[in-house]
Amino acid sequence: MSHPAQLGLQNASSPIMEELLNFHDHALMIVFLISALVLYIITSTVSAKLTHTATMDAQIMEIIWTILPALILITIALPSLRILYLTDEVNDPSLTIKAIGHQWYWTYEYTDYNTASFDSYMVPTENLDPGSFRLLDVDSRMLIPMQTQARILVTAEDVLHSWAVPSLGVKMDAIPGRLNQTTLMTSRPGVFYGQCSEICGANHSFMPIVVESVPLKTFENWLEEL
Repeated sequence: MSHPAQLGLQNASSPIMEELLNFHDHALMIVFLISALVLYIITSTVSAKLTHTATMDAQIMEIIWTILPALILITIALPSLRILYLTDEVNDPSLTIKAIGHQWYWTYEYTDYNTASFDSYMVPTENLDPGSFRLLDVDSRMLIPMQTQARILVTAEDVLHSWAVPSLGVKMDAIPGRLNQTTLMTSRPGVFYGQCSEICGANHSFMPIVVESVPLKTFENWLEEL
């Protein structure tokens, strides 16, 4: 289970989130090296005796500080573009789920099954079971089979919402009159928490998202009970 209260990025529970975490570490290391270089240059400049005040140009240095930033930007841009295409690509999904945002709850429709549709409301604090998360648990979780490519269609019925689950690397705006899509595949079983990340009104922070990844057989049995 991904813990919603931990500091920093949550543990990756999908291939896309693993790529995002790797890119985060990649970019952070580059920023760290640049910061160390700039600190070294500032320290050297401040502590130097400035014996070459008559120097008018330094062509080699100008070439270096023009080409080096360009190379750094390329090393950041290429993996970023790769992840952008990975998040946008939906190849032959095995399951399609439609998430509809309302003020202030979510409706899930399993479009491959005619009768599979339900509303998902936040569990009030006074009704929480021991060990449940306040403001994050719901009465009906969205179940998906693990290691299965799922397409999530996201829209809204009233105002702007946003369907976001950080540990799965998913964040998609829900816009009235528009159908956005994203892909989702969990790499392990578990329960993953998210919230509407768009300021959609007074109860914006009270429409949580809970995705539960289960084995395929468990998912099929759950569908039969709906």
